Formats: sequence, C-alpha cells, structure tokens
Amino acid sequence: MKIRSPYLNSLLTMLLALASVISTGCQSTHAPQAAEAEHTESLILREGDVLKITFPGSPNLDATQPIRRDGKIVLSLVGEVPAVGLTPDELQKKLIELFAPQISSREVVVVVESSSFPVYVTGQVIHPGKIQTDHPLTALEAVMEAGGFDFGTANLKSVKVTRTEKGVTKAFKLDLKRALDGKEAKPFYLKPGDILFVPERLQVF
Repeated sequence: MKIRSPYLNSLLTMLLALASVISTGCQSTHAPQAAEAEHTESLILREGDVLKITFPGSPNLDATQPIRRDGKIVLSLVGEVPAVGLTPDELQKKLIELFAPQISSREVVVVVESSSFPVYVTGQVIHPGKIQTDHPLTALEAVMEAGGFDFGTANLKSVKVTRTEKGVTKAFKLDLKRALDGKEAKPFYLKPGDILFVPERLQVF
C-alpha cells in the first residue's frame, strides 16, 4: 500500500522528535569535578581574611581587621560577629541588621582586602611542608611551590589529596603526570587545609 507523502513527512517528524528526546536523556549529567573551579570558594570568608568594613552613613564605625581563628570579627557597639563561612554579601546583611538601631543609613559595605589559607604538601617533593597562599592554587602549582617532584622517586600518577569538610574526610587521587606531559587535564583546585601527598614510585629490581 502506497503511503502519501504528507503521512510520510509526519511519521518522519515524529521519529526525529523521539530520537532527539532519547539523545537528550542519554547525555551526561555529571556534576562538575572537584578539579574545576573550586576556587569559587574564594568568595566564602575564611579565617585569616582581612576585611574592610565601611558604613557610608556613619564613617566613625569603619573598621579593617582580620577574621580571628575562632571565625569571628569584633566591631564596636555590637561586639563579636561570626564571619567564617559567609559570603561578603551575607555578612553585609547581617551587619545591617545588627547595626540598624545605631546607623541612619541601612548600608554597610564589606570588602575582602586580602585572603590567604594554608595547604600542606608532603611525600616525594623537594621541600615538603606548609604552603600559605593568597590566591586559588592547583595541586600541581602546590607541588611546584614545594620545590617540585623528586623525579627519582615520585609516583606522579597516584598523587593523593586528603580533604576534611564538616567533619567528613574525603580522598582524591590525581594523575599529575598528564599535565606535565602536556596532555589535556583539568586543574584540581585545593581548599584550605588540604593535604597533598606524593607517594614513592614502586621500585622494580
């Protein structure tokens, strides 16, 4: 039986639409790897960050100070204010609420003047120890800051990063040899307190 072209066109349209839906459903929906832009964490206030806090309507309250080890800052009139874990915008909103009775203008500006955090590099590197950084730092950059790999003993393919967040410890295994060989590799950004361990390469006799 011969099918008229309008019906054939309709059938083809339906098949193409179905194929599109199936294709969309099969696409990868993996979340971005930790290797990507964990440096967005730089927007979260941390211990040691130096904050400049200004009150446009009450300049006598302006202050510049670091976030203490307990995660707080101390401001006149309101005392201790928790800051760690907040974004600058969130801290601004909190300060507007706290200072509402004392300021005429409901405006507070929080600026991070400087930010630094520690990471630790150990194992088969030239200068193991603590690295203090004031900018987003990748695992490979941290190794370079530690003097580089000990190429006579280091296993570049099984570098381990240990991270503790909210009481939970996670481990990440990295192949840093790919990057050193000039192959495509996504950078792994370190977070405050990360411990990077370069293991010893298995010696074959």
